[in-house]
Amino acid sequence: MRKIELPLKEDDILSLKVGEWVELSGPCYSARDSAHKRIFEALEKGERLPINLKGSTIYYMGPTPTPPGRVIGSCGPTTSKRMDPFTPRFLSFGVKGFIGKGKRGKEVREAIEKFKGIYFVTIGGAGAYLSEKIKDMKLVAYEDLGPEAIYYLELYRFPVMVAIDSYGEDFFNK
Repeated sequence: MRKIELPLKEDDILSLKVGEWVELSGPCYSARDSAHKRIFEALEKGERLPINLKGSTIYYMGPTPTPPGRVIGSCGPTTSKRMDPFTPRFLSFGVKGFIGKGKRGKEVREAIEKFKGIYFVTIGGAGAYLSEKIKDMKLVAYEDLGPEAIYYLELYRFPVMVAIDSYGEDFFNK
């Protein structure tokens, strides 16, 4: 399995193809529905964001409570489609990668191709296993959202599959 260091580099993004499995290591952010809505509203108002979107990768997940002695609780992917209304705008502000589960809409696929981003899927129902692939977690924004807050994550050999590549090829439309 190919190993990729985050943040994503253009050469890596352009070389990845639909169906390819990779292991991601490095920094990313978690953000779900409520956090996406707040970021989107801040972008629309021209407000300063709590995180730097440029070059980032966002994992669509909300962690369960962290057990004693662990970095994070169970942290499986959530359905990505709910973030579709926000994704093209996020790409236009420099987000390069997304991790989640499930199919995305046509507008997202077109925006990923236009902005040369990438969409990865990971294993649904394997949140306990995936928690072992996160070496650090820190709350960075929107604490009031609880598990839907934005967290900084340090991934280590986190398994993902390319679901939409930078050329617009879509695993779910094959």
